[in-house]
Amino acid sequence: MSDYNNILVINLMHIGDLMLVTPVLRTLRANYPKARLTLLADKKLSDLVMHNKWLDECLLLDKKGADNTLLALARFIGNIRRKRYDLVINLHRNERASAIAAFSGAKRIVGYSKPGFSLFFSKVMQNPSVAHHIGHGPFNLFPPRKYVPGWKHQVHAHLEVLKECLGIEKIDDGGLEMWIPEEITAKADKLWQDSFPKDIKVVAFNIGASWQTKRWLDSYFAQCADELLEKDYGIAFFGGPMDQELVEKCISQMKHKDSPLIRIFTGKLSLGELGAMLKKCALFLTTDSGPMHVGVSQGVPVVTMFGASPIPGFYPYDAKAVLLKSPEPCHPCGIHKCPWKGERNLACMKNITVEAVMQYVWELLDKYGNLAGNVPREYGKYKCRVIDLTARE
Repeated sequence: MSDYNNILVINLMHIGDLMLVTPVLRTLRANYPKARLTLLADKKLSDLVMHNKWLDECLLLDKKGADNTLLALARFIGNIRRKRYDLVINLHRNERASAIAAFSGAKRIVGYSKPGFSLFFSKVMQNPSVAHHIGHGPFNLFPPRKYVPGWKHQVHAHLEVLKECLGIEKIDDGGLEMWIPEEITAKADKLWQDSFPKDIKVVAFNIGASWQTKRWLDSYFAQCADELLEKDYGIAFFGGPMDQELVEKCISQMKHKDSPLIRIFTGKLSLGELGAMLKKCALFLTTDSGPMHVGVSQGVPVVTMFGASPIPGFYPYDAKAVLLKSPEPCHPCGIHKCPWKGERNLACMKNITVEAVMQYVWELLDKYGNLAGNVPREYGKYKCRVIDLTARE
């Protein structure tokens, strides 16, 4: 294994994708304790990684703002070159990340890459966690004939890059990690105290998702919330600004919509505040989404539902988590909007029942409910429990 003194890791993807890079940072620090270790991430996600204790520096790219032109990107790459990295690891296979890595001027460049840019890489790896579309017609003019989901979890795929490209044998996988500064924790403490009675157990809900096909029915979430409220649990709704209308629709369908134990934080929190608030919750009922992975980083027991989502690649990386797999034969499709009409539309999510979900909600609450905020992390135990609902039919 070669020695490196100045290392850059690139991941410019979304919330969950960035959280799934954190075991790489820990492993690199374990193998290169004296190296300067830098992460390049999307500026809007800075809360997730700015306080990561394995890093010396966090570079931020304003993808949707100031850096969103070719001239700005060229200027940014120039700044990267002046930092004289001897190793760049690209963990985001798109044009922008591939270009930054390819033209970084580093002595060694490894990881994922788009064709063309890969010519400048020392070693390119395929990412076995992502789906592959097989059978495109000439020039991609026709849709693929077959969707092949990834067969390895994203964390394991990233760690494989370190093994194959750098010869690293010492893997220090501490799971997903996110450090929250004291001032954010204090702010969350105050917000929590103002929102819920003392000693109340609270279940977090995240009902939004980037794909329509990742969203469990809002009416089902409403039924779950009612059941929990009837047992004197508090309900905290999280998510981004784009989820506010969905949350309002969900609450409008609840029998106990006027309960004082409901609080809506949707669209009101920074990512750091989200992490601090989730840590206080007894359980997290969530779609396959970025907040799901933030919850995992805070040790919150998770129950999640996968319809279109491929399980091997992106399951919640924690043995405490329970994932309910749709019984539909078209799972996973990887399609953002369901093509079926009528009753078959979103059947993958419709057929994950409230009864099935609540079975595991109650199970995890019985086991971990009294440990909210203090659930112990078990090193190396990251494979979630998958409940295949096909077998229950």
